[in-house]
Amino acid sequence: MGVLDIVPAGVVTGENVKKLFDYAQEHKFAIPAINCTSSSTINASLEAARDQKTPIILQFSNGGAAFYAGKGIDNKNQQASILGAIAGAYHVRSVAKHYGVPVVLHSDHCARELLPWLDGMLAADEAYFKEHGEPLFSSHMIDLSADPKEENIRITKEYFERCAPMKLWLEMEIGITGGEEDGVNNESADKETLYTPSEDVYEVYQALAPIAPYFSIAAAFGNVHGVYKPGNVVLRPELLEQHQKFVKEKIGSDKKHPLYLVFHGGSGSTKEEIKTAVENGVVKMNVDTDTQYAYLTGVRDFVLDNKNRLMRQVGDLSKGDDDDTPNKKFYDPRVWIRAGEKAMSKRVQEANTDLGNIDTL
Repeated sequence: MGVLDIVPAGVVTGENVKKLFDYAQEHKFAIPAINCTSSSTINASLEAARDQKTPIILQFSNGGAAFYAGKGIDNKNQQASILGAIAGAYHVRSVAKHYGVPVVLHSDHCARELLPWLDGMLAADEAYFKEHGEPLFSSHMIDLSADPKEENIRITKEYFERCAPMKLWLEMEIGITGGEEDGVNNESADKETLYTPSEDVYEVYQALAPIAPYFSIAAAFGNVHGVYKPGNVVLRPELLEQHQKFVKEKIGSDKKHPLYLVFHGGSGSTKEEIKTAVENGVVKMNVDTDTQYAYLTGVRDFVLDNKNRLMRQVGDLSKGDDDDTPNKKFYDPRVWIRAGEKAMSKRVQEANTDLGNIDTL
């Protein structure tokens, strides 16, 4: 039995998201969550999942969503970020099933100052739910980890109460992910805040579990956004096992992993760190920095390999005026963008491999 025996291809929502994550935990793999900024990066990620026969998580950050809408649109009151996330969601819904893979459609970090963005997406979810019986997105993330713990949990609970009637999954963060991403800078965060105590994780569980089971927790274990020199980041994925055992004992669960955990800042992590996180109940790992760089390398290498054809519309620059061959097949955006897609798709496949997510359909 594989994933497609329990959930359909295309965007999955509600109980099917839970079934997917349960299956992942049972079969000891996790799913990469790829930050997308365009239809091109969406398609590259879907292609990787199709070729490796795996589910995939596609997500939009606030800035990535605004870019999807177009930099020409003013983002006052989060207008562009709301429009871009919705446009991206409809694109994913239009094409995902044709790739034959299950897709979790997600929005990434939403800090307190970005809550109007989340409100706009939830309004779209509610409108879609009214017409189709399911939300537009599979899940959202609320990230109030920079706020006092009590405020974080209280506001997260309020949003989860809004999500629950739609069986809309909610991811939250307790403890801080270091580094910088999408304008949120935690590079100077106190090192102690990078490691979440099990007691805090249990407080989150106590607040959310009575409402619905559709939630996951990004508990910090030294995670940092971006890629840094070895030694600058100290990950302790073994802490995740402590969280699982602590909550399991508190609630008397018969499940080995009663928590759905999320690994943030996956780019640059060692394969052993990733393996340990998955063994401790992580179902989702965010990958952004590495796939951004991979896309660039595809475009960069194409340009460098064909630079004499890209310096002008007609002829090879190295041959002077003796060559009058048109260069359209080199500078057509579909050619060099495709080179970026291929390189990014290969990096997504590497993430799948690291997470044990191969031939899982």
